[in-house]
Amino acid sequence: MLQPGAQGLDMPPVELHADASPNLHGSIVRGSRYAQREVMLPLYLHGIDRRTLRRLKNELINALDPARGHCVLKIMEADAQPRSLRCYYKGGFEGDEGEDQAGFRWQRVGVQFTAFDPFFYADQMQVAEWTFGHGRPFLTTAGASFLPLRLDKGLVSTPDLTVHNPGDSDAWPVWELTGPVRGFRFSQGQGSFAIPPASATDVVPVGRTLVIDTRPGVKTLLDDQGMNYWPLLAPDPHLWPLPAGDSTMSVELAPGSAAASLRLSFHPRYKTY
Repeated sequence: MLQPGAQGLDMPPVELHADASPNLHGSIVRGSRYAQREVMLPLYLHGIDRRTLRRLKNELINALDPARGHCVLKIMEADAQPRSLRCYYKGGFEGDEGEDQAGFRWQRVGVQFTAFDPFFYADQMQVAEWTFGHGRPFLTTAGASFLPLRLDKGLVSTPDLTVHNPGDSDAWPVWELTGPVRGFRFSQGQGSFAIPPASATDVVPVGRTLVIDTRPGVKTLLDDQGMNYWPLLAPDPHLWPLPAGDSTMSVELAPGSAAASLRLSFHPRYKTY
């Protein structure tokens, strides 16, 4: 059972960066970032007998072992959707047999976690898909606004495609582009990434799917057969995130001889549950 007193579940810690000048009072702010999150959960363990308590503790200790990977803390209010935080066990289960901390069939522990990614994630993924050549969107999830694409002869282009991110922080999308495609460019603001057409052949052949994963720590362009497309990118690529709320982006795509398709998916991120 979770007891009152949990810590670290609201706004993640903030690091401020500034430069000091010997001739000026104070400092000059250079930027800020969210740091890793420290979480403490006060737990109460109870068993019907001593053996049950010991078995419960052993199972919980093994489940929290960071050598097995991260833990997922899932929190859901009565009137909200569940949100999950990925974190690693840090401490708190070393044991305390004090009179007010443990008994024959019960024990209190303050389990400590570190979330290196300090954001909560929604369980529901936002997804939209389009086909090129037919000129119509065929799937849009609830709550996400994607305008229909305008098709030109030989080139699919939309300069004002509206995207809605329901989270309160940037979200990093995963693009899935199914060929045949001769070249493409995705842009937002001053950032863009593209693979320009190099010849009459398709960059993404028919039946192949290129996955562009923009998430931090991943940043890959691989197709379904493991081919690396990163060397084909135009100079100075920026795999940009989707800002919170509504934003616009531009999609330019040169399809091949048959119909191609594009899939956009992302998990919204939140600063608190």
